Amino acid sequence: MATVPGDLIWQIVRKNNSFLVKQFGNGHAKVQFTKEPNNLYNVHSYKYSGLANKKTVTIQPAAGKESAVVLSTTKTKKQNTPAKLNHKSVMRKEFRKMAKAVKNQVSDNYYRPDLTKPALARLSSVYRSLQVAKSGVKKKNRQPKH
Repeated sequence: MATVPGDLIWQIVRKNNSFLVKQFGNGHAKVQFTKEPNNLYNVHSYKYSGLANKKTVTIQPAAGKESAVVLSTTKTKKQNTPAKLNHKSVMRKEFRKMAKAVKNQVSDNYYRPDLTKPALARLSSVYRSLQVAKSGVKKKNRQPKH
């Protein structure tokens, strides 16, 4: 199959596709989200679209591993082989080192510098969701009240 330009794909899937989730707000306001893979914010727009862009970034929690995050990027030269399309790297370090690795991969590598802030925001929210809340009874304040 010949490679199809991303603009043409976006024009085809923009109004209606199987991943689109339309929600109606107050009055005529309409918000559109998407469930498509490789979409950082799950927002239905060309910038974040995993279908229309050749270069995409995804950050997700690793399956079955505590506090591990998977950074997945799309290989541009493997567009016709879906099995080899994504490059995945599992990160198990502390947050600052993971953030530096994401920044290096996305912007310093000239991959998709416009997605640096959204990728770091997604990393922050995924990492925060993986943190386990400390259980147990809270200690009482033993200071006398004045």
